[in-house]
Order: sequence, then structure tokens, then C-alpha cells
Amino acid sequence: MQLEALLNYPRALPAMPRAVTDLLGEMNQEDPSPRRIGELISRDPALTTRVLRLANSAFFRVSRKIGSADEAVALLGLTHVRSLVMAAALGSSFKNVPGIDLKQFWRYSLRVADISRSLAGVLRQNEGNAFTGGLIHGIGILIMHIAMPEDMLPLDMATPPLDLQRAAAEKAQLGYCYAEAGAGMIEKWQFPPEMVSALANQIEPFEGEAYDPLAGLLNLASWRARAEELQLDSSGLASTFPDMVGLTLGLDLDSVLGKDPSEWSFSNALGAFVG
Repeated sequence: MQLEALLNYPRALPAMPRAVTDLLGEMNQEDPSPRRIGELISRDPALTTRVLRLANSAFFRVSRKIGSADEAVALLGLTHVRSLVMAAALGSSFKNVPGIDLKQFWRYSLRVADISRSLAGVLRQNEGNAFTGGLIHGIGILIMHIAMPEDMLPLDMATPPLDLQRAAAEKAQLGYCYAEAGAGMIEKWQFPPEMVSALANQIEPFEGEAYDPLAGLLNLASWRARAEELQLDSSGLASTFPDMVGLTLGLDLDSVLGKDPSEWSFSNALGAFVG
């Protein structure tokens, strides 16, 4: 299936929930109202539950339990609440994906989100964008499995979805990979252009005419999370580290490893996506 056909395949791209559409509309205002945002989240009980699970997870290390959408907005700020809303929406959109262990997928994605945000802090990039980008960077692989499970099966057997060579294997077979598929999906969901660019360029963030630091962060963070998933030892980490991406961003192997999550399992946050 060609990329254009994939992105127009009716069952592959879930519709954005109305509550999320309304929220993004308010958040995109020049002077968004925190009170209005809290009200919009509260109107959707399922969305509220997912947002609060994430808000009270280890990611944000809040000093007290957040019990309402209004509290989440007040304590975390609009940038992080936007990330939580988008995460909650995505978590509710993909229920069953052929060939994908969704618990493993979202745990991996949460790892990438955490590492991306930590690296963004070092490089003085927007941490909210880095978190969101890390969380959704692999969403294209879900779309591909929904739209063409028969094509994915032999690919998964030869090169599993979280293998370090997965993008190359997809490009060899299809001419594109999960990066382009994910970028196309979030563009349809009206994500900001910088987020679309980051997903599209994450495999080769500084190749050709591309120079996309956020994509570079996603590249390094996804490498680290996949390496953990594969349980690579120190020599495996050293031999697979994306040296040129790290060099361009001014980050070496040790500095990336130094941003490992304090909790790899993210058991509490996973409740927003599975179960």
C-alpha cells in the first residue's frame, strides 16, 4: 500500500474526539482560558480519567495528588496539559492493533517521551513539545498494522516493531516507514507544523536539507528506549549509538544515558493507554 493510500484508508486513521477538537481550539487561541480548558476536559469523563492518571504519574512529580482537570491546569500549566490531552486522546483511539502488543508499545513510547523531555531540558528546547513528540513518534506503526496486517506479519517476524533497524526494513519493503505515516496522521489531526516536521524527519533529522533539532531528540530518545527494550549491553549501546545525531546536538553517549528514566516500567501512566 502506498503512503497516500494508507493515509486515506478509512479504518487506519481514528477520528479525533470532539472533546479534543474543542480543547485544541481553545488552546490555540492567542490568550487561552485555563478555566475554559478545565471545563472542556471535565465534560468528557473518560478523557478526564486518562489525563489525571498521567498527571499523577511519576512524570510530573507533583507534591500532592491532582484530583480534577482544573487542578491539573493550575499545577502543570497549559503546555503540559496539551500534551496530556493529546496523549489521552491517542490512548483511547487505538484499542486493538493486529500484531502489536499495545502495553509494550505504550510503555516504550512513554520511555521515549520521558527521555525526550529530559534531553530537551539540557538543550533548552520546549520540554512540552519534546514530551508530546516522544509519546507519539511511533504512532505510524499502529496505522500500518491496522491498514495492512498481512504485509506487516512477515516484516514483524524478520524485524520486530521495536528493532533498531525497523525503519530501514520498512523503507526497503514499502518505500516509506512509520515516521512518514505518523507525520501524515498528525497533520490530519491538525498538530502544529513543527510536530509534523519532527515526526517526518526523526529517522534522519540532519540529512539533506533537513535540520530539525526536535527530530534529533526523538532520534536519540527512541534509540535509547529501543536499546533498553532489546536489553543491549554496554558494547551494544556504544556500537549502535547515533553518533552523527549526537554530535550535531552536542550530546555524547554518556550524556544520553544519563537521562534514563528513574522508572522504566511506567506502570501507573500505562493505565491511561491500556486497561
